[in-house]
Amino acid sequence: MDQANGANPPPYNFQDYGQNNYTGMSYQVGKGNIAVVSAPGPYNNTVHPEVPTSTAVDFTPPPDYSYGQEDSVFSDGNIRRGFIRKVYLILMLQLLMTVGIICAFLYWPTLKIWTLSNHWFSYTMMAVVMVLVVALSCCDNLRRQVPLNFIALGLFTVAEGLMLGAVAVYFDAEAVLWAMSATALVSLALSLFAFQSKWDFTMLNGCLWVLLWTLFSFCLLCAILRTQYAYIVYACLGTLVFSLYLVFDTQLIVGGKHRKYEVSPEEYVFAALNLYLDIVTLFLLLLQLIGLCH
Repeated sequence: MDQANGANPPPYNFQDYGQNNYTGMSYQVGKGNIAVVSAPGPYNNTVHPEVPTSTAVDFTPPPDYSYGQEDSVFSDGNIRRGFIRKVYLILMLQLLMTVGIICAFLYWPTLKIWTLSNHWFSYTMMAVVMVLVVALSCCDNLRRQVPLNFIALGLFTVAEGLMLGAVAVYFDAEAVLWAMSATALVSLALSLFAFQSKWDFTMLNGCLWVLLWTLFSFCLLCAILRTQYAYIVYACLGTLVFSLYLVFDTQLIVGGKHRKYEVSPEEYVFAALNLYLDIVTLFLLLLQLIGLCH
């Protein structure tokens, strides 16, 4: 290529000139009226640059999102609805099985008489229930691996039903039925409230833990006093505390934008277990309250 003004540009030396602003140059291409004009700008020695520039692509990963900015696992409505249906289907089967076992203890005279004459059965079922609760709560593989989680949950439900049946034989059948009805009504009302309310009970985990230990201390006091009024107060306070726990566990399952904490979709067995224990404890407390006031 020939320069338009007939002169070649002088060789550039970085040590002599440093980095200067280049004002641009016009070049004639061929014999036509076509010219190439270089844009003005900083002129560097690109042949032997003193400071090499890197042309490699930057593969640095983006920064991690901080906690609180991540999208919720339940942000997909289909995942949330499927998880809720699975949890409440398991819970319904558990409750139906439990009610059937309790009714067998109430209306089968032979079984009722045998239970009243064998006190070891109640304590054995209590021990089995405690072992299964600890196993399901502490072992992640047990409650996540199918079908082992359903087998363990089924064994726990049968053991819990047998324990409740052994307790129910000490009360009148009418009182037990009233306690069942009251438990169903309270559980339904609290579940609907937990679904609709924008109050976030998942942030009250510490407060509920303190109330639970306070209730346990009051239980020890009732064991010492052994008065009917103390038992009634204990049953009322226990009903209040576990009603709050039922709302708390329901909101953990529901999740959503108004909840700070939520349960993983893989923990449907653990979620059903929590709700079942809340409802069973409410039933025992209401049964005690109705039996004392009967």
